Amino acid sequence: MPQDPLIAFKRLNPEHDDDLPLPRYMTPHAAGMDVCAAVDDPIDLAPGQIALIPTGLAMAMPHGYEAQIRPRSGLAIHHGITVVNSPGTIDSDYRGEVKIGLINLGTAPYTIRRGERIAQMVIQRVCRAQISQADELDTTKRNAGGFGSTGSGA
Repeated sequence: MPQDPLIAFKRLNPEHDDDLPLPRYMTPHAAGMDVCAAVDDPIDLAPGQIALIPTGLAMAMPHGYEAQIRPRSGLAIHHGITVVNSPGTIDSDYRGEVKIGLINLGTAPYTIRRGERIAQMVIQRVCRAQISQADELDTTKRNAGGFGSTGSGA
């Protein structure tokens, strides 16, 4: 079984943000680590509004991995709060602050508070494709059929 990658997190303002936990798995079998908001003052997110929420953290992971930022299901289902570019990708060579783009798709304003778990981070292996240009592509049963072409529902 391959060894799990080591992900290093750096607090960008340790004296100020020491009260906030590092990203962490909330159950033994969780796929994603919960990530907390490092806001000083509450942020009111109106319906339809987008905000970039700081985490106060930078990170380093091995080459060949990415961190995917995904919505937390409870926030999405109960309040309509989701990650606007879901899943967001953090590349292995990025060393700036991790910020989470949230959008309120709900019908009521939602307040984001300091320390609130706002998203989850899933670490994934990444492969880099080889690219070529072709004059023709092989044909398939589906061919150019798109959105709904394979049937709808059960």
